[in-house]
Amino acid sequence: MAWLTAWNGRTKSILAFSFLSAYILSFLFEGQVLHRLLDFHQGDASGYIILAIGAHFLGLFTCGLFTRSAKRAWSVMLGGMGVSLLAMFPFFFSPSFLWSVGLILGGYASGATLAAWGFFLKAFTPNEGRLKTCADVLILSNLIMVTINVCTAYLSPFLGLVMIMLCLLVAMVVTWHLTFDEEGQGERGRGSRRSKGELRTALLLLCLFIAVLTINSGLMYEVMNPAFEHLTVLTSWYWAVPYMAALFVMRNLPRGVKHSRMLYMGMGMMVGAFIGFMILGRDAVDYLLIDTLMLAACGVFDLFWWSILAEMLDYTENPSLVFGIGLSANVLGVLSGGLIGMMAMSTQRINAEITVMALTVVCITLAILPLLNSRLVRLLTTHAYLEAYDTMGPSKQMAILYQTEALDPLTVREQEVLGEILAGKSNREIAAALYITENTVKTHARNIYSKYAVHSRAELISTLLKSEDL
Repeated sequence: MAWLTAWNGRTKSILAFSFLSAYILSFLFEGQVLHRLLDFHQGDASGYIILAIGAHFLGLFTCGLFTRSAKRAWSVMLGGMGVSLLAMFPFFFSPSFLWSVGLILGGYASGATLAAWGFFLKAFTPNEGRLKTCADVLILSNLIMVTINVCTAYLSPFLGLVMIMLCLLVAMVVTWHLTFDEEGQGERGRGSRRSKGELRTALLLLCLFIAVLTINSGLMYEVMNPAFEHLTVLTSWYWAVPYMAALFVMRNLPRGVKHSRMLYMGMGMMVGAFIGFMILGRDAVDYLLIDTLMLAACGVFDLFWWSILAEMLDYTENPSLVFGIGLSANVLGVLSGGLIGMMAMSTQRINAEITVMALTVVCITLAILPLLNSRLVRLLTTHAYLEAYDTMGPSKQMAILYQTEALDPLTVREQEVLGEILAGKSNREIAAALYITENTVKTHARNIYSKYAVHSRAELISTLLKSEDL
């Protein structure tokens, strides 16, 4: 295992999460392996799916109550994956009461494990790199899922079951080799009391946005996907391709391109997908168009809220609480959409009515988005998806700089550094822009913090932008 030990913490945390998530995506969360096993045994999937997703939601939502340190998060990760692994054995046999037990245990344990990974994300990825880390884990976990789905569809669902268990074993081995600097985790990235209050408000709005928007994901699982289940070969490998492509594009967008505009593009793609589902047929070409629009939109939105949650971790001493609650909103939305979709199908609602439901969801999220952006920019101005200081005109920028009086006047160079900080640039980028060293930038930043009586970049930005209607 020398090769594994040599990898850095970020790489190992990405691998641990990706193999864990592949198990969730392939099995628990509307996974192809579970569906194929139920088809093999001629069983009804709906009850089992709701049971698994419901247990997963509870694991995500409650993990923060008993996971309050990095050491405990490490234990929860290992224990949760071990329980999930043991819970897989009943599925090698015919459906029985043990299937329900396995789904409840595996769903809850995997949810808690996923939330606990928030500690790993905060510890091993610097703030400015978390968007890319989130994109990496989502892409890799979906690549593994696609591989498992293809083997399940072409060969055997039991082979898929074995592959999922191997994923859990790999995740456990990698997690075992992760070590935390426990002493440094308590103080790293603590926000002020005011920032923590803003965190609660921003997190609540973000959860509302996620839960409402992902109702459409639930409709996709229960209405769209079954309509194309006759295209077994195509759906087994293509389903997640647009999702991964969108993540890759978003991950590598040039800094000058506004990620926030992609949210509205994603809304448009989601609307197009449901309209296409209403008016198009059910052949392969129709599937390619509808799935491309829908899953690409999902990729844009998933990276948005995953990366927002990742940066929020710097404002809490318990990352598993914030991360778990945020992701549980996603699961709640999917579960709600799934239930709506089941009722719609049972009452034989026509496609036009389902499309109207989806468009209503988009309209509600469009109404929430400006308020959400307004709250988030006060907390996470440097985030790539958010629009703040750098979208304002020069006169507005100068007003921001001078509206809050410093204890001592800023020097000309400190004003330049402050402007770059508000534009969301890192210390390295500021140094390059002003032709000074990073250490000099840090010195100027400390002086600025002192003159505004704040203790961090986030608190400084929050102070200066507090009174602005962004």
